[in-house]
Amino acid sequence: MKTSNFILFSDCIPVKGFNRSVICDTKNNRYFFIPNSLYSILEKYNGKTVDIIKKDFDHQYNEIIDEYFVFLVENRLVFFNPTPELFPEISTQWHSPSKITNMIIDYDGIMHDFNGLMPQLEALKCSYIQLRFFKQVELDFLKALVQRLNDESSRVVSIDFIIPYYEDLKIEELNSFLSRNMRIHSVIIYSAPYYKSFKPVNGNMGYIMQTERNIVNEKHCGIISPEYFYSNINLFSESQRHNTCLNRKVSIDKEGYIRNCPSMPQQFGNIKDVTLEEAIGHPDFKKYWNISKDQVEICRDCEFRHVCTDCRAYTERNSFDGEIDLSRPLKCGYDPYTNEWAEWSANPLKQKAIEYYGMQELVNNHA
Repeated sequence: MKTSNFILFSDCIPVKGFNRSVICDTKNNRYFFIPNSLYSILEKYNGKTVDIIKKDFDHQYNEIIDEYFVFLVENRLVFFNPTPELFPEISTQWHSPSKITNMIIDYDGIMHDFNGLMPQLEALKCSYIQLRFFKQVELDFLKALVQRLNDESSRVVSIDFIIPYYEDLKIEELNSFLSRNMRIHSVIIYSAPYYKSFKPVNGNMGYIMQTERNIVNEKHCGIISPEYFYSNINLFSESQRHNTCLNRKVSIDKEGYIRNCPSMPQQFGNIKDVTLEEAIGHPDFKKYWNISKDQVEICRDCEFRHVCTDCRAYTERNSFDGEIDLSRPLKCGYDPYTNEWAEWSANPLKQKAIEYYGMQELVNNHA
């Protein structure tokens, strides 16, 4: 091991934080905590031998360096080869041919004209759709929506449903629904009596999950939690220069207004009167598309910044003057300077923003 060159697997990418770092295994959707000293070794010596590393350090650090490499080998983060020049780093350039890659549609009483929307989504080359329902929805209605997306020529490859729990909801029927529709990625059932995750059936990749979390409107989104961290090369690459929540996103809120996200304050006309193409052509629509986590206060010091999404709708802002907002997400309770998680809503420094967004009731119910 000492005489051959160590090489970090190209899809295992180190990210430095203020107190500690992580290695993002973008192939297996994992991340590993490492000390910043190991991050520095990986950045400086990748492609070198362990002996060369040890020559640059005092003898007293040899044991620590050996422990580092035992950890790296055991977790399959590095391999050894005498010709490191044959193993280039993976590209983190991100590009999409789509004007819009993903869309959210909220339902709460108004049934949007889905037939009219489909040609517009196709023209924008949108591939991912999330449909959120704030009132009970029958399975027959979901079936009808999916049927409109099942044309073989459709660019839509993934559909997520977020629906409320009700007593007569039959999981068996939902499972059957998923098994017949390979484009469905997930059905999340909120306000359920208990948490439960249901395994896919018939080899289908789609899944069903019940959660006790209550979702009554769009103000419940934007939560930052390890539960939502995702380490893959597409997200990692996009995060280098873009906002991974808002980039290439368009939404229709529950009243039909077009927004970058249903929670964002600015709207760009109602879908009854304005096309999606017209809305995204507005100069302000792409305002936050190219704001990366490396530009956001506190987030830029966080080791999780490239596996985490970035809510710009609800932030810790202290002023509300409409300028570009680079304060961190309001609903994040992580402190990269102490590496500790805390309940975000209890932080006294967030109370002004909580009041501004009218989230007192949400916070009280959560508590």
